[in-house]
Amino acid sequence: MDQKALNTLEYNKIIDLLVSGAVSPMGKDMAAMLTPMTDLRDINKAQQETTEATELILRKGSLPLGGIKDIRTSVQRALVGAILSIEELLNVGDFLYVCRKINEYGYVDERYEPSVHLQALFDGVYSVDSLEDEIKRCIINQQELSDSASQALGNIRRNIHTSNNRIREQLNKIIQSQTYKPLLQDPIITMRNDRYCVPVKAEFRGSFQGMIHDSSSSGQTLFMEPASVVELNNKIKELFIEERKEIERILAKLSGMVAYHAEKLSAGTEMLTKLDFIFAKGELALSMNASKPEFNESGHINIKKGRHPLLSKDTVVPTDIYLGKNFTTLLITGPNTGGKTVSLKTVGLFTCMGQAGLHIPAFDHSELAVFKQVCADIGDEQSIEQSLSTFSSHMKNIVEILDKADENTLVLLDELGAGTDPTEGAALAIAILQHLHARRIRTAVTTHYSELKVYAIGTEGVENASCEFDVETLRPTYKLLIGIPGKSNAFAISARLGLPDDIINHAKNVLSTEDVRFEDMITDLEISKKSVIMEQERAEQYRRDAEILRKRYEADQEKLKNQREKIIKDARLEALNLVRQAKDQADDLYKSLRSHLQGAANQKEIEASRQAIKDHLQEVAEEAAKHTGEKIVLKPLSKPLEKGDRVFVHSLNQSGTVISRPEGEEVMIQAGFMKIKVKTSDLSLDDTKQQKQAPVLKGSIKAGKSMNIRPEKDLRGLMVQEGCEEADKYLDDAYLASLSQVTLIHGKGTGVLRSAIHTKLKKHPYVKEFRLGTYGEGEDGVTIVMLK
Repeated sequence: MDQKALNTLEYNKIIDLLVSGAVSPMGKDMAAMLTPMTDLRDINKAQQETTEATELILRKGSLPLGGIKDIRTSVQRALVGAILSIEELLNVGDFLYVCRKINEYGYVDERYEPSVHLQALFDGVYSVDSLEDEIKRCIINQQELSDSASQALGNIRRNIHTSNNRIREQLNKIIQSQTYKPLLQDPIITMRNDRYCVPVKAEFRGSFQGMIHDSSSSGQTLFMEPASVVELNNKIKELFIEERKEIERILAKLSGMVAYHAEKLSAGTEMLTKLDFIFAKGELALSMNASKPEFNESGHINIKKGRHPLLSKDTVVPTDIYLGKNFTTLLITGPNTGGKTVSLKTVGLFTCMGQAGLHIPAFDHSELAVFKQVCADIGDEQSIEQSLSTFSSHMKNIVEILDKADENTLVLLDELGAGTDPTEGAALAIAILQHLHARRIRTAVTTHYSELKVYAIGTEGVENASCEFDVETLRPTYKLLIGIPGKSNAFAISARLGLPDDIINHAKNVLSTEDVRFEDMITDLEISKKSVIMEQERAEQYRRDAEILRKRYEADQEKLKNQREKIIKDARLEALNLVRQAKDQADDLYKSLRSHLQGAANQKEIEASRQAIKDHLQEVAEEAAKHTGEKIVLKPLSKPLEKGDRVFVHSLNQSGTVISRPEGEEVMIQAGFMKIKVKTSDLSLDDTKQQKQAPVLKGSIKAGKSMNIRPEKDLRGLMVQEGCEEADKYLDDAYLASLSQVTLIHGKGTGVLRSAIHTKLKKHPYVKEFRLGTYGEGEDGVTIVMLK
């Protein structure tokens, strides 16, 4: 890409925004070197990386790079055997902390697909916990190592502390002694040359035994080390030397660990640099409310509601710009400050941003073409030093552009032909445009010349455009109207500003008839264009209103359907409950009569009455089934239950199969995928042939279960198989009772029962997730189970 064109389009300002969004020094360097690419595959990959970064930022927040340092130099020094400073090692520790946070950030939630391009970068970031922990353990801050960095260092520092205390005790005795007090300037202890001293009056230097280390500026005070503490001071000096050596040994050890993990640290640095750079692109895209453009190699540009990224969001007006499909040259006209140059820069800047892998502030599915180079002549580059006029500087740039432009070039020319005689300038501009058009070079041009408007109207592949201007407010609307040539509006603007009418009328008379007719044609075209746009906007509003009404109608229909289904379901449940209540009352009546009446004849009469009641109940059930769609079979147990018998469980409203012989008044049955013990009194023989089971009345079951089930189950002391069966049955009951969380108490022991229960929980259909207990919950002795 032509660097001059990039500067002209202010691409460097976009890069400055990108650099400010990067966190690490390495990421900032990488962002600063970003230039547009020309290979479509590279561009699409970079665009996809930016898209994935924006998605992750919206879902997880910004990339946690806070505190990252550039450790590349430190790692290289460690590799050649150098001892790293405390600050360098702290930087390595901070870097590893960031790596650990990035690993957590890059973890792929099972609800989402992994990022196609970014996941490999996340996987390439290694956290070295051993090195991070060791640095954290040994180093307190940038100046000090911890006493616990090594046993030897701790011992040395304790000895230093003890020796310091002994010296202070000795010196305190001296400064408080009545013998030495008259010899001292002040009763204080001070440090000179890292040795403890006391201030002695100069005239008593011969009376005080010790070594002189310093004197006051006046010479009246001598700072002397008493002879009695010389040995103690020497010992402290030796201890400080030992401390320094031990610190160097610890730093050398840590530096060796850095060298050992240099490969992981270097790889992590490279990955984090790329991630920082890519996420800076994502942050920039979100700040500009930008979207991913679609690229083609056909030279087609279609920017939808594009906003120049360097203009204020509050003032910039979105505009549509397209070029390259039905025409290769776009000629933009209109008054000054109307937005012509902004439109030109928007096309060029979007192209450069897109080819650099940056999203553009425009609507989704905007199209950009891949160009090998972008050439631009925008702005006044008049040079006094080179004696170049405005026209000369423009023409110099245009000559350079014409020399290197080809079909893969986007050419942007501002005020083509300006700065010289209008007639010659217009003719020269038309000739340049014809040259570019003949070579099918995508070109966008701004101009004031009416001759170029006529040229565009009469030339296939060249299209007029104008920046709309409101004459009433004397303000541009910044909307680009493609297909309509612009007007200078000089007469209208002058009139609004107060120029006398006679002057304006005289100016109009000066214009030729053809000029007036052309300006009138432009006015008519603008009016027609506005009418069409208004009608299009009105039609679009009608379409949106109709869509809202359609969605509202569908929502009402869905609501009515749900209400109807709920009413029917409630009626079915009520009918089934009435049938069951009637059956229970009949059974109770039968038992009562049987206990009071004796004799075979009476028994036969009672049995006949009971059967009549049963037949009547069956008729009621069948009548209810017509409305519920559910078949109810009420057949009493006419024989002892055997394994394999088909039965109907009334409390569950569910058919099942007997899987073991009854034990007393209870029997184990298989109902669907549940194994459950039920009372034989709750069963009837079911002679239907595997018909579709009626839905379980969960409300009734859950209400009954929740009356007596506890939120925890104690399995301690049970064998593994017995414990698993008890846990399985308990979870079935808990699920039916609508418990969301239960506790299985298995104890710590050998862990065999806990392991077996965890294996079963992983496959259990009702279990959502489970975990061991925490402090206060029972820790490893319990398992907390969350039910679906």
